[in-house]
Amino acid sequence: MTKRLFAIAREEWRLWLRSRLALCTLLIFALLVTSTGVATALRMNSEHRERTEQQAVAEETFLSQPDRHPHRMVHYGHYVFRVPPPLAMIDPGVDSVTGQSIFLEGHRQNTAMFADARASVELGGFGVLTAALVYQLFLPLLLIAIGHGLIIREREENTLAPLLAQGVSGVELYAAKGIALAGIAVALLLPLAVMSAAAIGRGAAPLASVGVTGLYALYVLVWCSLILLVSTRVRSRSLAVGVLTLFWLVAALIVPRIAVESSSAGIPTLSKLETDLSMQAEQRDVGDGHNAGAPAFRQLQANLLAQYGVKRVEDLPVNFRGVVFEMAEADVTEVMNKYAEQRMALEGGQARFAASFGWLSPVVAVSAGSRALSGTDLATHHRFLRDAEAVRIDFVQSLNRAHAEQVAHVDDINRSVDFESEQRTRISARNWNALDEFSFQPAAAGERLARAGTPMAMLFAWVLVLTAGGILAARKMEP
Repeated sequence: MTKRLFAIAREEWRLWLRSRLALCTLLIFALLVTSTGVATALRMNSEHRERTEQQAVAEETFLSQPDRHPHRMVHYGHYVFRVPPPLAMIDPGVDSVTGQSIFLEGHRQNTAMFADARASVELGGFGVLTAALVYQLFLPLLLIAIGHGLIIREREENTLAPLLAQGVSGVELYAAKGIALAGIAVALLLPLAVMSAAAIGRGAAPLASVGVTGLYALYVLVWCSLILLVSTRVRSRSLAVGVLTLFWLVAALIVPRIAVESSSAGIPTLSKLETDLSMQAEQRDVGDGHNAGAPAFRQLQANLLAQYGVKRVEDLPVNFRGVVFEMAEADVTEVMNKYAEQRMALEGGQARFAASFGWLSPVVAVSAGSRALSGTDLATHHRFLRDAEAVRIDFVQSLNRAHAEQVAHVDDINRSVDFESEQRTRISARNWNALDEFSFQPAAAGERLARAGTPMAMLFAWVLVLTAGGILAARKMEP
């Protein structure tokens, strides 16, 4: 039986090789995926190099500052950059719309900036064509073009009845045609496999790279199963093309749009203006430390005086202003982190809600899984924000401690009116070494596979349901 299956599949491959339409379609797809893959890889390599260089420049600029008052360095600030991971050459994900750099300074959590101006919300994310988009949107159209008539053609050419009469069952014919179409699909996945191997050469985790190829293999199996099911049930090529094209339109264009709109409506978020106003109201209650005499810091002053057994802040062994800045930064950061985590939780909920539409569209499922495995999804961006905040609070609090321990309180008070006092408040530039090097890396491959687990389960379920439907239809196959 195995020989018979592959004999039928070989005849199908020979037919496609003799078909100019099939060859031209395959050639166009190969050129498209190769050109977009190379272009995306070159762009990601360029951005990786540029952001790495900018990160080094930002760190060198910060560390090369002369002796200064520590709080001036708190506001001088520092930049951190998120470099694209190796698998971004396949799927850049949210990189183009979330921004890739953050300015870090005291008392503030700035938003990511420098998003790719080529990305367009109005275009639904099609501002930049990538290898991932080519596989998600155009590969199904190619498979529909060459595979919609797999079984219908046997009916139209009156060869189905002789095949069934010779002992070939409907299920065997269905399996043979499936092998033929799957063979073409596997061949079309070779460019993706090459890109995944190239990503490994650039430092990508092998498990994640293999996962990306496996994810798209599941995706093309979904379309192969659907095409075979329609070709088995429908008796007209035109009707088969119409049904499959309609499914593509719904799955690739309509459902993803509904998913985005539904997630925004179902899990609404406050506008940035509303959030900032509410957060600033809480920050005013705790104070940012610039007014050491504010009511919020009276208890701190009383505690310090009692701890060191003195009656005046001038007699404290530490600079009260620096201690206030350190306490205020911790309190302000707690408020900012609370709002940041609330925002990220809502955004994460929206992303998960939108991804749940993968049960209705394999395109939604594969896009969510592709971003997760490539390390370019929203969860990765949120981790970048948290890592950047960890760098910010670490160097700001280090400078605040230097302010408290190395700057005399009297000089600190008089530095704006007395030149010599201002000079004495300048601490050594060696203190700037409190800034740690920043090098953002994607999550471990196992964590990314876990995030892609649900999308992969969705695609597997699509394959099972469509294949089961096709086998049931094949058992009832008639000439």
